Amino acid sequence: MRGPRMPADDGEGRSEPGRGGQHVAIITGLSGAGKTATSKLFEDLGYTVVDNVPSELLADLAELVANDAERYRRVALVLDVRSGDAPLALGAAQGALDGRGIAPQIFFLEASDQALVRRFSETRHRHPLETDHRGLANAIDRERRMLQDVRGMAQVIIDTSDLSQRQLRERLTNALEASHGPDQVDLQVISFGFKHGVPLEADLVFDVRFMENPFYIPELRSLDGRDEPVRDFVLHQPVTEQFLAFLHDFYAFAVPAYQAEGKSRVTTAIGCTGGVHRSVAIAEAVAEDLRAQALGPVRVWHRELERA
Repeated sequence: MRGPRMPADDGEGRSEPGRGGQHVAIITGLSGAGKTATSKLFEDLGYTVVDNVPSELLADLAELVANDAERYRRVALVLDVRSGDAPLALGAAQGALDGRGIAPQIFFLEASDQALVRRFSETRHRHPLETDHRGLANAIDRERRMLQDVRGMAQVIIDTSDLSQRQLRERLTNALEASHGPDQVDLQVISFGFKHGVPLEADLVFDVRFMENPFYIPELRSLDGRDEPVRDFVLHQPVTEQFLAFLHDFYAFAVPAYQAEGKSRVTTAIGCTGGVHRSVAIAEAVAEDLRAQALGPVRVWHRELERA
C-alpha cells in the first residue's frame, strides 16, 4: 500500500478534486492502457493507492477503509487480470464497499490495439496473458474480451491511445469533480474528427457532417466551435435546429430508460471531418441542453482541440 501524499494544487489554480466526504476509486482496464500512470496521478491528488489486491483480502480492506474514514478519506484500488477472475474481483470489491455504505467510482482505461502493441514494444514489458506461441496481439484480444463485463460496470471510460499525461490528468480530474448521485446517469459528450478515428469509449455516435462546414468560410477557418461566429453559423442552420430538437427528445426518452436499466454512464461522441468546428459547436449545444433538462451531471471533452 502506498502512503498518501498531501493534496496539492494541480498547477492551474484548482484545489483537490473529488466529492465531499469519503471517496473510493477503482482503477481497472487493459494492460498497457495507463493504469500505472493513473495510479500515480491519484497519489498526487492525495489518494492512498492499493495495487493488485487479492480478492480474498478485499472484504478486510473495505472494513479497514470504512472504519477509519479520516485516514482513508481518499482511496484508489487497482484491479485487473492479475487478480485472476477480474469481473469476480471487481464484484467482490463493489460488494464489500457497498455493504459498508461506500459506493466506489470505477475508472476503466483502454487503448487501441495499435497503441497497446507500440507501448509493449517500447517498454519491452511482457503482457500478463502473453504466451510464447500465441503472441502479443492474441493476448490483447483475450484480455479485451475478458474485461468486457468489467467495462460495462465502469462509470468512467477513458481511451488513452493519444492522450498526453496532462490530458489524462484533466480527464481524471473532470470525472472526479462531477457530482454523481447514486440514482443519476453520468453524461459525457465528446467532439471528434472522423479522420482521427471514432472514440473507443463512445456509447452513441452522431455524424454531423451533413451540416454546412465553416471550414470553407475564410473568416471562420481559424476559429473553432466554441467561438461565437462559428456557433452562430452552425446552430442557425435549419438542419441543425431539426437535429438538436431530435436529440432533445431522444435524450429525454433514452436517459431515464438507461437509468431504469441500471446504466450509470452514457458517452455520446459527435463527429465531423476534422473535429474543430461543427462537432465542437454541436457538442456544446447538446451539453447545454442536457444540463437544462437536469438529466444528470454533464462533462464535455473536445478531443481534437486537445490535440492542438
